Amino acid sequence: MEHKHKYDAKGNQLCCTLEEKINKKTENHSDDDGHDHEHSSEEKSTFQMFLPAIISFILLLVAIGFDNYFKQSWFAGYVRIGWYIVGYIPVGFPVLKEAFESIRKGDIFSEFLLMSIATIGAFAIGEFPEGVAVMLFYAIGEIFQTLAVQRAKANIKSLLDQRPDEVTILENNVAKTIKASTAKIGDIIQLKAGEKLGLDGELLSDTASFNTAALTGESKPDTKAKGETVLAGMINLNSVCQVKVTVAYTDSKLSKILEMVQDATAKKAPTELFIRKFAKIYTPIVVVLAIAICVVPMLFVENYQFRDWLYRALVFLVISCPCALVISIPLGYFGGIGAASKNGILFKGSNFLDVMSTIQNVVMDKTGTMTEGVFKVQEVVFNTDFNKENLLQLVNALESQSTHPVATAIHQFVGKIDSTIELKNVEEISGHGLKAEVDGKELLVGNFKLMDKFSIAYDIDPKSIVYTLIAVAYDKKFVGYLTIADSIKEDAQITIHKLKALGIKTTMLSGDKDNVVQFVAQKLGITNAYGDLLPGDKVNKVKEIIAKNETVAFVGDGVNDAPVVALSNVGIAMGGLGSDATIETADVVIQDDMPSKIPMAINIGKQTKKIVWQNIILAFTVKAIVLILGAGGLATMWEAVFADVGVALLAILNAVRIQRMKF
Repeated sequence: MEHKHKYDAKGNQLCCTLEEKINKKTENHSDDDGHDHEHSSEEKSTFQMFLPAIISFILLLVAIGFDNYFKQSWFAGYVRIGWYIVGYIPVGFPVLKEAFESIRKGDIFSEFLLMSIATIGAFAIGEFPEGVAVMLFYAIGEIFQTLAVQRAKANIKSLLDQRPDEVTILENNVAKTIKASTAKIGDIIQLKAGEKLGLDGELLSDTASFNTAALTGESKPDTKAKGETVLAGMINLNSVCQVKVTVAYTDSKLSKILEMVQDATAKKAPTELFIRKFAKIYTPIVVVLAIAICVVPMLFVENYQFRDWLYRALVFLVISCPCALVISIPLGYFGGIGAASKNGILFKGSNFLDVMSTIQNVVMDKTGTMTEGVFKVQEVVFNTDFNKENLLQLVNALESQSTHPVATAIHQFVGKIDSTIELKNVEEISGHGLKAEVDGKELLVGNFKLMDKFSIAYDIDPKSIVYTLIAVAYDKKFVGYLTIADSIKEDAQITIHKLKALGIKTTMLSGDKDNVVQFVAQKLGITNAYGDLLPGDKVNKVKEIIAKNETVAFVGDGVNDAPVVALSNVGIAMGGLGSDATIETADVVIQDDMPSKIPMAINIGKQTKKIVWQNIILAFTVKAIVLILGAGGLATMWEAVFADVGVALLAILNAVRIQRMKF
C-alpha cells in the first residue's frame, strides 16, 4: 500500500521525520511489551543498540592495523575490499534501508541518502577506511541521540507515572488486592504506611499525613483531615488509613497531568518548526552543490582529476548532513519540559517555553495566587461594655447558618458551636449579612452596610482598615468588629524580588476591595495594583499592556479568569491541588501553588532558548568552516566526520545539560 504523508493545519509534515524516527526508537526501547523488563533487560537493549557499531569498530581497527602497521601479504585485493564491506554492513545496512524507505515514501533528500551516497562514493574511489568510519560514527551519533531523547522522556515519565498498579480494597471488612484500573467509585481503599494511593478519593480516617511530591514536586508532609480530598500519587506516611474512591482511575488528576505532558511534545516551538522546514530545503540544495563541486571544475580546471573532485564532493556531503540541528533542537526543548516537570512546573508545549523566555509583564490575581486563599480571623475589637466570649459564641452560632468562607474562618477561630444557644427568626440579607433574635434581643452580624440599614451608630471609619470587616450589633447597640484576612504566601515576596531582578514588570488585578489590594501590593513590592475589578475590567487592563506591544503572562486560577488567560501570551495556573478545569485552560501549570515557580518557569524558558541557539550557532559555524575547507580540498573525510557527528554529539551533550541545571 502506498504511504501518504500526513500534514497539520499549517502544512507541517507530521510523519516520516527524523525526530519521529528517534522517538519511535525510544518508545520501542522503553515501552512495555508484556514481558517483565527489569534493569538487566534495559542494559541488554542498550548493549544491543551498540553491538553493530562495536563489530564495525573492531573490524575497522584491525583493517587499519593491517593497512598501516602490521602489513600482511594476504590482506590485499578482494580480501581487503571484502573485509571493509563486512565492516561496513552492520552500521551501513540499516542506513541504506532507511534511505530506500524514505525514497519509497516520497522523501528523497533525507540525511540517510546523504550518508549512503557519501559512503558508497568513498568505496567507489577506494577510500574504504573513510567509507566505514563515516558510517560508523554516524551510527554512534544516532544511538546517542536515541539514548538522550529516551532519557529526557524517562525524566518526564518517572515524575508523572506515579500510580501503583494495584490497590487494596475492603469488601465486607476483608482486605482484597485488585488492579487499580478496576476499582469503582465508592470502593474503600486501605492504605498502609509507605504505600502510594492509586486513585483520587475522600479520606475516611480522622487524620493522615501524605508526601505529595508526585503531584507538587515538594516532599513536605501534608496532613489531611477526615472528609478532605486526597489524590492519586500521594504516599501515606504514618498509620493505616482508609480512602473512599470518588473519581475513576482514568479521570484522576494525575492521569490528566500525564496526558497533558505527553501532548506537550507535539506542540512545537517556532525555532523547531523553522529548522524542520529549513532541513527540507537545505538537503536538496546540498546534493545539487555536491554534484556541481564534482562536475563544474571539469570546465575550468586544467589538470582535472575526477577522483579528487568526487572526493571533495563526498566530503562536502558528509559535512552538510543536518542531523546535528534536526535532533539537538527538539532535544533541547524536550530537556526544558523535563527540567520544568522535575520542579513541579508543567508546560503544555515547547512553544510556551519560547514565549516564557520573552515575557515582559507578569500580571497576577491576588487571592490564591499571592495569598493562601484561606481566610483567618486576625483581630477581635469589641466594646468593653460587652462580654467578648459570650458574644463570640453568639456570632459563631449565627454564622453557622451561612456557607460563606468568612463563616468558616469565624467557626475555626471560635471553635465548637454552643448548642444551648437558641436562635430565632434567622434571616440572611443578601449582600449585607445575617440577622437573628437571641433571648428576645436582635443580633446583627455582617458588613457595615448592614449596620447602616438598621440605623446602628458606629464610631469607626471602615475604609481606614485594610482587612475584611465583620461588624456586630446586639440589642440595637454597636458591639465592635472582627478583622478577617487572607495570609500572604511565604514565598510571595521573594517571587516579586526575582521577577524584578529579571527586569519583568509586575501588576496585581483583583476583585477584592481596593485598599486590601493596595496593602498586599505595597507589602510585596508590586509596581501596579488595581482592586474592585470585575472580570471585564481585568481584560481591559491586560489589553492596555498588550497595546504597548509588550508580552504578558497572566497568573490566576484559570477558571474565573478565563477571559484574561485567553487574552495573555501565556496563561499560568496555580493548579497544584486545584480544579481539573485549571489544568485544562492554562498553558503552564504550577503544581504546588508556589508563586516562586513563576520566575523559575521564566528562567527555564530562557535557559532552554539559550541552549537551542548555542546549538544552532555551533552547528552552522563549524559546518560552514569545514564546508569551505572541503570544497577547497583542504578537509578530508575525517574532518567531515567531526563536522557532522562530532558537532551532533556536542550539541546533544549541550542539550542534555539543562536536565542537570539547578533553577
